[in-house]
Amino acid sequence: MMRRAFLAALIAMTVAALAARPADAQTFPSHVIRIVVPFPAGGPTDLLARQVAQRLTGVLGQSVIVENEPGAGGRTGTQAVARAPADGYTLLLGGTNSNAMIGALYKELKFDPIADFVAVAAIAIDSNALVVNPALPVASIAELTTYARANPGKLVAGSAVGIFPHFALEVLRVRAGLDMIFVPYKGAAPAITDLLGGQIKLSAAAKSVLLPHIRAGKMRALAVTNTTRWSELPDVPTMRESGFAGYPSDIWFGLLAPAATPPAIVAKLNAAINQGLQSSELHESFAKLGLEPKIGTPSDFSAAIAEDARQWDSIVKETGITLE
Repeated sequence: MMRRAFLAALIAMTVAALAARPADAQTFPSHVIRIVVPFPAGGPTDLLARQVAQRLTGVLGQSVIVENEPGAGGRTGTQAVARAPADGYTLLLGGTNSNAMIGALYKELKFDPIADFVAVAAIAIDSNALVVNPALPVASIAELTTYARANPGKLVAGSAVGIFPHFALEVLRVRAGLDMIFVPYKGAAPAITDLLGGQIKLSAAAKSVLLPHIRAGKMRALAVTNTTRWSELPDVPTMRESGFAGYPSDIWFGLLAPAATPPAIVAKLNAAINQGLQSSELHESFAKLGLEPKIGTPSDFSAAIAEDARQWDSIVKETGITLE
């Protein structure tokens, strides 16, 4: 009788739990949603997250806030979301940098940047440029290569470590055979600050961060990583035009959630994000940041991350970079 009572109670609990799941999705969200940015404030990921949070707040009728958790090349914040409750209230602003690259780059991760997450929605695509402090007497990648070879060890470059800008510099170093010093930073903002101040001479960063400084003449763009020239900088060539075919180009940004997040909640968030991305105001905001909006399903974003992961595995092997 005790066994029967126990089994009956277990069945009742299971049925109740299953019945509660649709209700949870129907009432979601009932409190504040956090978007974790694994990089410092002021960088491209942070700027994008704040635009999205503002739009989602309006669509969902619930506060959506951004929290910066930088450190360890983006791993600190990414790991925090991987371990967060899978209830849709803690999301990661991730994609190429935070999910597709680090599996190849770090050999002893305490989380799986792919398997520990479920893709919610792509948001935007960005690209980078290689830029120098105007005091450096170069105006092209060819001139930079000549300068670096004539001044071994004097070219000091820097960027956020373990993400796209780092590899934009390292692929250049390997393929051009440059002798340069690399200074690691926790994010794009501090690296750009030091480039403007002359502490480093060369960097790479996203269009959204660089355009205001380039237009103000505070830094000089040598080439863009995109497959086509930026409409904002029509006179600046691509890396392909500069002699570097097959150079890495686009960066995907999007929202991800812990892997066990219920599909109904993922679908609700995806629909809200896609609705927000259709806003003309958001398109204008993205254009000012140099971003291309990307609307799609969770599976679309998941496939893009998987393809990026394959590409970056090859690039990591080419540059020989692994990080502890």
